[in-house]
Order: sequence, then structure tokens, then C-alpha cells
Amino acid sequence: MSAQKTPSFDPLTLEVVDLIGTVVARYHEEYEEAAAEHALTGAQARLLSLLSLEPLPMRRLAQKLKCEPSNVTGIVDRLEARGLAERRPDPSDRRVKLAAVTEEGRAVARSLRLSLRFAREPLAGLSRDERMSLRGLLLRMLADPTGPKDPTSPAG
Repeated sequence: MSAQKTPSFDPLTLEVVDLIGTVVARYHEEYEEAAAEHALTGAQARLLSLLSLEPLPMRRLAQKLKCEPSNVTGIVDRLEARGLAERRPDPSDRRVKLAAVTEEGRAVARSLRLSLRFAREPLAGLSRDERMSLRGLLLRMLADPTGPKDPTSPAG
């Protein structure tokens, strides 16, 4: 039996991992601050942002937020009490309730999105080609959990 060898990472890979972590931490910090400006928790703001895209059943919201459905119920209750969200029957299955954003909730979600300067402003400083390249690399990383392929290899 051969021992599994832990892959070693070169210093550049480790630096990129650290930089990605820093970007993610700063994004979350700014998101929490933006949510607080609207008297929302980070979870409430994330749920509102999701609902601004489309109405969703509670179970699906729980999956997207990676939490228990009972937690989503409480978050939706609080958003509903503020007039930012509502429950409505699913047109395809009237037994299922969908959480949906109200017009006021949509306006708050838009304001949240526009207030996230950290991610938007540095990206705007990149050329269109640089942003397209970065987007492509990020999509490749997300599509393949093992990371981008070596572009110099025949399969890459």
C-alpha cells in the first residue's frame, strides 16, 4: 500500500489563495456594513438579494443560504413584518408557499447592491478584457473544484 502524498503548492498558488481569502473577507465585511445601514442582518440582506432575483420556496432558500428551513422561516417573518417580503402560493403547486420580495424590498436590495463599492470600484478600474479574463478564470474555478487546467497542456 502506498501512502497518499499531500500535494505541495508553490508560493504563487499560496499567495493567490491568501488574496482570494482577503477579497472574500473584505466583501463580507462591507456586505454586513451595508446591511446594517438598512437595519438588516447579513442573513436578511442575503435572503432579500436572493428574492430580488425570483420568488423561492423556503426549502430552496435554506439550500441557497446553507441553513435550516426553520431559520429561513424566521428571517422571512422579520422581512415580512417590515414590508420587504411576502409569502404567496406557488402557481404550480398551491400547497407550496413562495417567499417573494415586495417593491420596497426590491428597492432595498438594489440599494444594497449599489452600496458595495469594494468589489465594484476596483473591478471598474480593470479593462474590459481584464474583467472578461478574470470572469473566465473564476467560472473555470467554480465549474471544476480541482481548479483551472494548465493552459499550456493539450487538454487545457
